[in-house]
Amino acid sequence: MPTVRLIRGTALAASLAFLPLATACSSGGDGDASAGSKPSEMSAAPAAGVVAPAKVEVIASLTGCKAKIRIEADELRQGLCHTKKVDYLITTFPEEKYKQTWLDSAAIYGGKYLVGSRWIVSAKEPEMLEGFRAKLGGTIQQLRGIGPTPGPSAS
Repeated sequence: MPTVRLIRGTALAASLAFLPLATACSSGGDGDASAGSKPSEMSAAPAAGVVAPAKVEVIASLTGCKAKIRIEADELRQGLCHTKKVDYLITTFPEEKYKQTWLDSAAIYGGKYLVGSRWIVSAKEPEMLEGFRAKLGGTIQQLRGIGPTPGPSAS
């Protein structure tokens, strides 16, 4: 049993380690001081029925890439897509509770994520998420992040 916990802990830590890569280019905020996430409206993507919930490979195919699986664990699977336009991560979860735990953990980093039924897409270029949403459905969530916010400058 300790080995299973170690593997699960390692998978979660590895997933969170890739999170800063996925959010490195995001602005981290839109001037909204509210905490938590702010989902965009749901779009009715034609392929969404195929995706929710889906495998990393299915989502990758719908977004035009072949994912390289980075994490394979009981709580999640994560694949990296590398294209000429953008690098992005596709994370799928066997249960909704694991997705929510992942989002709660990611909230400290902030950033934008495309969130569907038991899956999340995160991109270095968050503006690409809108195009993915047209193909996959889901909602775009802005996670605020924690830490100091810029205060007024002294004149």
